[in-house]
Amino acid sequence: MSATKTDPYLYLRREPPAASGTRIALKPPDGSPGLLDGAWWPRSRDLLRELPALIEVLDARWGRITRIAVNPRHWPVIPRKIPVAGHVVKAGWFTTEQDPHKLLLLSYTAGRWDLLVIPPETDASTAARLMAAATDSTGPQLTASALMGAEAALHNATAVDRRQDPEEAWEYEGGASSTFAVVTARPSRLLVGM
Repeated sequence: MSATKTDPYLYLRREPPAASGTRIALKPPDGSPGLLDGAWWPRSRDLLRELPALIEVLDARWGRITRIAVNPRHWPVIPRKIPVAGHVVKAGWFTTEQDPHKLLLLSYTAGRWDLLVIPPETDASTAARLMAAATDSTGPQLTASALMGAEAALHNATAVDRRQDPEEAWEYEGGASSTFAVVTARPSRLLVGM
């Protein structure tokens, strides 16, 4: 198996935006496996308030979710049990073993899934880029923290400071770009406005 080095900044720049009201994006069921199975953009850091809406969507798609695990760095309160529609989800946490930007979901009948957790305070365009990057099977396989780091680096650096792809360099130097073309989201991903 050979590995190819891919620029994560280029990958984040080229992804089409998702709908602004979208709160979860999942890889298609027949998509290639990777480090992430999708992305979730909660409205707050309150698991008791946010998790039931997420589980309602996922139970129908993946089977009954029975456990979750998070890193406590970004969750101020982690309840042991979270009531959701028709059942209870048990919550756990890991400090060093789990990526702080990831939510781990477990189902006794169907398996395990990993979601990138996009911070609630993130703006819609950044959240859309991160959702698209987390659900695209053709891009580089990055961890949740690596995706968050690439997004931060992309927008904290000026166009002169970071490496540019040929199309962006052309635009920066005064040429016309195709980045203003209308782009539609691929129908293979599940995008849900919760």
